[in-house]
Amino acid sequence: MTAPAKENAPTMNNAAKADQADQATAQAGATAGATAVATADAGAGAGAGARRRRRADAATTIAWAAAQAGVDLPVRLRAWDDSEAGPADAPTVVLRSPMALRRALWAPGELGLARAYVSGDLDFEGDLTEALRRAFRAARSAQSARASSGRGPGPRPGWGPGRWADAVSASALAASRLGVLGPRPEPPESEIRHSGRRHSRARDRAVIAGHYDIPVSFYRLILDPSMAYSCGYWTSDQPGYGLADAQRDKLDLVAEKLGLGPDTALLDMGCGWGSLTVHAAQHRRSRVTSVTLSSEQGGYTRERLRGLGLADRAEVRIQDYRDASGGPFDAIASLEMGEHVGADGYPAFCAQLRGLLRPGGRLLIQQMSRGRNAPGGGAFIESYVAADMHMRPVGETVGLLEDAGLEVLGVQAMRPHYVRTIRAWLDNLEQNLPAVEAVIGRERARMWRLYLAGGALAFEEGRMGVDQILAARPE
Repeated sequence: MTAPAKENAPTMNNAAKADQADQATAQAGATAGATAVATADAGAGAGAGARRRRRADAATTIAWAAAQAGVDLPVRLRAWDDSEAGPADAPTVVLRSPMALRRALWAPGELGLARAYVSGDLDFEGDLTEALRRAFRAARSAQSARASSGRGPGPRPGWGPGRWADAVSASALAASRLGVLGPRPEPPESEIRHSGRRHSRARDRAVIAGHYDIPVSFYRLILDPSMAYSCGYWTSDQPGYGLADAQRDKLDLVAEKLGLGPDTALLDMGCGWGSLTVHAAQHRRSRVTSVTLSSEQGGYTRERLRGLGLADRAEVRIQDYRDASGGPFDAIASLEMGEHVGADGYPAFCAQLRGLLRPGGRLLIQQMSRGRNAPGGGAFIESYVAADMHMRPVGETVGLLEDAGLEVLGVQAMRPHYVRTIRAWLDNLEQNLPAVEAVIGRERARMWRLYLAGGALAFEEGRMGVDQILAARPE
C-alpha cells in the first residue's frame, strides 16, 4: 500500500545567458513580493486593529507564495495564528506550527508532508481521503503543467527564467517571514531506520519485525475476525455484507482455485495471522504447512490452531521463506508476501515455488502490482510502513513465473476490491482510535491513518493494483 512518489524539487535554469537576467528579476520579484505581502497584511487588518493584522499573516503569506508558484490552494488552510485561506468548502489542513513547513522544506514532496502529519505538526479536519485526493490532484496538475511548458522547472506553460525567479524569490521571502528557516528537524520516532544490505536475511528480519511484530491486539482492532491482512473479495452490495464476508469469500475463492480438499497438502507461504491456514484446515480439512518470518504472527497462528483443535492438521514454521522445505505440495498459496522478496530475488523465489510443487500441483499468488508508469511504493511507504517492498506491472510477474517453468492458468485483477477493503480497515481504525492509540501510541496511530487513507486512494486512482495469478507445474 502506498502513497504517490516523491516530487523532485524544481531546479533553476543554469544557462549562462540567463544568469544576469534571472538575478535582476529575482531582486525585482523580492521587492514586489515584499510589497504584496505587506499589502495583504494591511488589507486583512483594515478596520480590525493590530491583532487582526497578526492573525492574517501566516495563511495569507502562504497562499500568496503558492500563487506566485502557479498553485491555487486545493484545500482550506488554517495556520498556527488562526488565519485561514483557500476554498471554504474544502477539507481543512491545519498547520499547528512553522515546523510543519520546515519539515516540508527540508524534505520536499511526500516524505516531508508525511513527517509533518505523523509528528502532529500538520493535521486535517474533515475527510482525510478527500484532502489527500485534492492535494494529489493539484500536484499532478502542476507536474503536467511543468512538462507542457517545455522548460522542466516552470510550473505553468510559458514560464521563462524570469517568471520562475519570481516564484523562487516569493517562496524564500515567505519562508523567512514565517520563521520556517532553521536546522533540519529530527524525524518522528516511528520512522524506520534500517541498515545493512537490502534483502539480506538480517535486514529482511528487521523489516518484517518492524511492521508485524507489534501487539496483535492492534491488528485485531482493524482487521476482520479471520485476521486476513490482504485484499478481500467483495461479492455483494447488499446491506449487512461487510469486511468479514468479503474476506471469507476471498478465502473460499483461493481454496476453489487451488482445489483444496481433505488431506490436500498446502504450503501457505507467508501465512500472516493465519487466516488461510485456519480456513484450509478447518473448512477444507487440508493439511497445511505455514511459513512466516514474523515471530508475532507465527506464535499467534499456533495459538489459534491449538484453540480450534487444528494443531494436528497444520504446522507453523517461523523461518525465512528461503529456508522453506518439504513437500512436494499439492498446492501453494502466497497472499501478498511476494512484494517483500525484492526484484533481484524474485526469479529464485519463483523457481523455489516450482520446486516445492508436485507435478500437476497448483500455485496461487495474490500480489500487489503497479501501473506501467506508476512508481509503486514511495518515500512514505519506505520510511514508515515496509521498507524494501518491490512492485512491478502484473505482466512482468507473469513472465517471471513462466520463466521458472510454471504454466500460468489465469489472472484475476482485484484492484476495486482493495479500495473497499482498505476503507473498511480505515473505518475500523477511526471507530477504535482511542484503543488503537492505547496499544501503539498516538504517533504510530497517525502513521497508520495516513497509510490507509493514502493506500485506498492509490488503488482507487489505479496507481496500484492487486491480482491473483493462478499457475501450475506441468505434469
